[in-house]
Amino acid sequence: MKRRSVTMTDGLTADKVTRSDGCPTSTSLPHPRESIRSCALSMDQIPDLHSPMSPISESPSSPAYSTVTRVHAAPAAPSATVLPASPVTRRSSEPQLCPGSAPKPPGELDKGPHASPSHTLCKASPSPSLSSYSDPDSGHYCQLQPPVRGSREWAAAEASSRQAKSYGERLKELSENGAPDGDWGRAFTVPIIEATSSFNPATFQSQLIPKDNRPLEVGLLRKVKELLAEVDARTLAQHVTKVDCLVARILGVTKEMQTLMGVRWGMELLTLPHGRQLRLDLLERFHTMSIMLAVDILGCTGSAEERAALLHKTIQLAAELRGTMGNMFSFAAVMGALDMAQIARLEQTWMTLRQRHTEGAILYEKKLKPFLKSLNEGKEGPPLSNTTFPHVLPLITLLECDTTPAEGPEPWGSTEHGVEVVLAHLEAARMVAHHGGLYHTNAEVKLQGFQARPELLEVFSTEFQMRLLWGSQGACSSQARRYEKFDKVLTALSHKLEPAVRSSEL
Repeated sequence: MKRRSVTMTDGLTADKVTRSDGCPTSTSLPHPRESIRSCALSMDQIPDLHSPMSPISESPSSPAYSTVTRVHAAPAAPSATVLPASPVTRRSSEPQLCPGSAPKPPGELDKGPHASPSHTLCKASPSPSLSSYSDPDSGHYCQLQPPVRGSREWAAAEASSRQAKSYGERLKELSENGAPDGDWGRAFTVPIIEATSSFNPATFQSQLIPKDNRPLEVGLLRKVKELLAEVDARTLAQHVTKVDCLVARILGVTKEMQTLMGVRWGMELLTLPHGRQLRLDLLERFHTMSIMLAVDILGCTGSAEERAALLHKTIQLAAELRGTMGNMFSFAAVMGALDMAQIARLEQTWMTLRQRHTEGAILYEKKLKPFLKSLNEGKEGPPLSNTTFPHVLPLITLLECDTTPAEGPEPWGSTEHGVEVVLAHLEAARMVAHHGGLYHTNAEVKLQGFQARPELLEVFSTEFQMRLLWGSQGACSSQARRYEKFDKVLTALSHKLEPAVRSSEL
């Protein structure tokens, strides 16, 4: 019986070949570890392994699938690409590094005199599985080389490093090293803190109002009433939304305006400290719009049927702003006018509304008022896909509580869950700031193909309303003084329409 044992120092395999003469069923007994080590052959001592055992280049016809490893003697010619044999036996779990070399054609893989499995891994393989891990720009996949500047790996690493940096880290890098190359390395511009209002009634150029006018001129009020009566409620809602989006910087925002604001949209600006003037302008527009609509109703000195018809159209305007246009800002302003104490006390007018315009009265009592209450309490809101101007009045009132005119209790002051209401509006402010671009897109879609009338746009502009209500001189006075005086005017107009019933007459 003749035995020969070959143990490869590569560690990939250790085959014991047993040849039996006349004893085909004989088996080999295990040898002691010392005898195996003494009989182990170095890889440099093996001239050629004709069938490499690399799992990458296996094929069904390869001798690697055989249980017998054949060793053929060949002239030991030195090769320039073969590493010297290590005196320490390397285990199979230990990686092996090889120097960078150009890939060879598939036919030259086994031509080397020392084509061992370990050396085969360091060369280019014709296998598609190996080719998928290699890159033509950076060489073989197992070569530990840094990516070359300008290659795909370098560009990917740069992009990932930019995304990983926070905004603060990028600003710090800009201040220390200057603006690097790239789209995110632009110089930072300090936002402008606005100190004056965007409304300037003194310099307002109007086609309807003369240069010097008195408060509540009869001819001007009649002209405004005629303009509002010529079109339907939807057309009025479109004009109102157009002006609202321009004032709130949802539409008409240029690159220069974005640079001065420091943000892209006005909905984000009004949540920031330097957006205080925008918040004050929106409060001014909200109250001025409500007062003008109240004057339009109380200025109707005709019969109760005429006032009921005007109430019905105002309710339709509120419904169009809520549903069709998604403008919660002016919807709240119109509802604020209808809910004023001077209008709510007109019992004959509301009674006529319920009799002549029953559907309008039901819409107001059963849908619009509960919806506004839910908005003020932070419980319900319109879908984002249909919103052009979100309900930001409670948020503005919270942020500017010192300058907000006191027209009634706040929505969070008349409920048992006041803290929850405040937190809900503060949480909604994050969504408002985040979706400024969505409001811009929705407004463009809603107003697509809209042909505005210049005189109606002027009627719904804040400067026009201020000149109409307080005159050319009173429009420039303080806000608190203007509102206080006009509250008395509305009360007088309401009592003129429907005098209060004295207790002695009951």
